[in-house]
Amino acid sequence: MTGIAEATPAARGARAQSGFGVYLHWPFCKSKCPYCDFNSHVRAAIDQERWRDALLADLEHAAAKSGPREVTSVFFGGGTPSLMPAETVAAALEKIDALWGLSPGTEVTLEANPTSAEAGRFAAFARAGVNRLSLGVQALNDEALRFLGRQHSAGEALQALALARDAFARISFDLIYARPGQSAAAWQAELAEALALGPEHISLYQLTIEEGTAFHGAWRRGELVLPEEEAAATLYEETAARLAAAGLPAYEISNHARPGGACRHNLTYWRYGDYAGIGPGAHGRLSWDGDKHATRQHRAPEAWLDLVARHGHGWRQVETIAAGQRLAEMVMMGLRLTEGIAREAFEVELGGAPENLLPQDRLSRLVDAGYLRLDAAGLSATAAGRQRLDALLGHLLA
Repeated sequence: MTGIAEATPAARGARAQSGFGVYLHWPFCKSKCPYCDFNSHVRAAIDQERWRDALLADLEHAAAKSGPREVTSVFFGGGTPSLMPAETVAAALEKIDALWGLSPGTEVTLEANPTSAEAGRFAAFARAGVNRLSLGVQALNDEALRFLGRQHSAGEALQALALARDAFARISFDLIYARPGQSAAAWQAELAEALALGPEHISLYQLTIEEGTAFHGAWRRGELVLPEEEAAATLYEETAARLAAAGLPAYEISNHARPGGACRHNLTYWRYGDYAGIGPGAHGRLSWDGDKHATRQHRAPEAWLDLVARHGHGWRQVETIAAGQRLAEMVMMGLRLTEGIAREAFEVELGGAPENLLPQDRLSRLVDAGYLRLDAAGLSATAAGRQRLDALLGHLLA
């Protein structure tokens, strides 16, 4: 990678289009799903007051570093943040408003599971300030839900979706496909049922085997077999076509939305905007003193609490991101988007055009092969390129 100029402080202050997000991680779940490698933990008891105070202290520390910013989104993720008391959500939003300011249009998302107990708390979360719910449905039949280790039934998922529509202005739900033994016809039927629910936003993830999970052990023992790569690719293509025809085109590799329905918080990540990562294991990208920094919090919940008690924050590591690494991160994130990366974004972040920042020979080969598009608007991956993004990035950024 050559030709990367250090962006000026004025240019780095011009990232308004990508927004500024605040992510709060709630690390607790009722049980650990066999496919999950997120930073989630099961605890018999949680000191709710101590956790609320620690999250508020961590927010203050992040605000002191970031300085004044306009918050465009807040995201409560996990773990299972719908297990949080609504009072903790309200206190966090009040603190964010006091530190940075929240506008009436700020997107505030909370991830939830569709069990009856959690769905009954949706109205309280809405009163606390949540205006977008992301529901972890994962499957619409009970056998698949049992396989995935979920604690809800398909019926409960449908009831939770109905309650969510009454409580929130915007909702999204997730499904996992390319499961062992799942035929193309069965997935198409499940997808048709999902579309009949009239979603504004839907996230569709192919099942992957992550190291350290229960599924990884079963896969290594030969007890779990995923579809062949070609079959999975066909499922991906057919899924994208079906969603586009239904008015929910893919705006990112795994995310589909009606016009205006995209998750603004996740767009901040993919557009390489700044965001504060709050809570155990949370990562952040924050700019101060003319540089962009990667922040990482301690993963273990109890150790994180102890750090906050001793130092006022749970940050374990802070690194200044060099220009070359910023380019790599920006490309890895931005090429996930159908819109790609705008020329202006390259100029603002790195002070140059994509054809001058990236290796020209590799860039040209990928454009000629039909995997990348480079034009006056900027750099984007074609549909074929997004389907093979890991290999594409390996070649482009090697």
